[in-house]
Amino acid sequence: MPTIEVQGLRKAYGGRKVVDGVSFEVAEGEIFGILGPNGAGKTTTVECVEGLRVPDAGTVRVGGFDPAAQHADVTRILGVQLQESELQPKLTVREALELYASFYERPADWRGLVERLGLEGQLTARFGKLSGGQKQRLFIALALVGNPRAVVLDELTTGLDPRARRDTWSLIEDVRAGGVTVLLVTHFMEEAQRLCDRIAVIDKGRVAALDTPAGLIGRAAVSKEISFAAETPLDPAELHALPQVATVETRDGRTVVSGTEATVGAFVSLLARRAVTAHQLRVADATLDDAFLDLTGADDR
Repeated sequence: MPTIEVQGLRKAYGGRKVVDGVSFEVAEGEIFGILGPNGAGKTTTVECVEGLRVPDAGTVRVGGFDPAAQHADVTRILGVQLQESELQPKLTVREALELYASFYERPADWRGLVERLGLEGQLTARFGKLSGGQKQRLFIALALVGNPRAVVLDELTTGLDPRARRDTWSLIEDVRAGGVTVLLVTHFMEEAQRLCDRIAVIDKGRVAALDTPAGLIGRAAVSKEISFAAETPLDPAELHALPQVATVETRDGRTVVSGTEATVGAFVSLLARRAVTAHQLRVADATLDDAFLDLTGADDR
């Protein structure tokens, strides 16, 4: 049985379909990512998983329980870090952690979470005095303090600096290594590519693609990008004639050719035939950003 199962999920507001037949399964111990443009239906989908919203149609199960009808059972096994949360301004970090830990029969050692998330110096600080990044780290700790079997992390590292973001990634990898299933909603492509075993791309309320990060990248129309500067300019017509070329552009005085592996080989042969030296030659692979743009039509937006 999957830890999280969503089948044919539908949700509308005022007659407008926000989620329109979303289906996916999250295996035990998996880090499963959800990507999508703003307004695509990501947050509504995970709120149905969390039991915060009741679906109009379809089924949702977490550990075999219905989050809407069996909410108490789900809260015992599911930790949640919401996209936006607040606590009482005068509550200290220590008080918040002790309070949340008291809700569970077998809570995690919150002191270890505090150390991993760099909150040791804020234990006596009041919530209202914390920075945005410190609040985000506290909410991650609160999502994990119940020793959950699964956890939903919505915009995990928003507001964190690069060092704190990478430390948090390491924490999530440790959490997964301990057997916890992770459902991750993110806008950071690097984060999704680093952490996720599989990713569902949701666009306009539907699953546009579901695959591993490498599998999604492999679907990108452009798999290679060549950029260079040449003392002797190459004829643009020759560049456009290269096999499987997608675009030829000029950016900041450099020529950029997008295509595939076949384009790269033909380009190198063209340089040799024309005896042209390409300065600062770079060949870059496609990224999850490229796949995301292709799958969601974000360029058209």
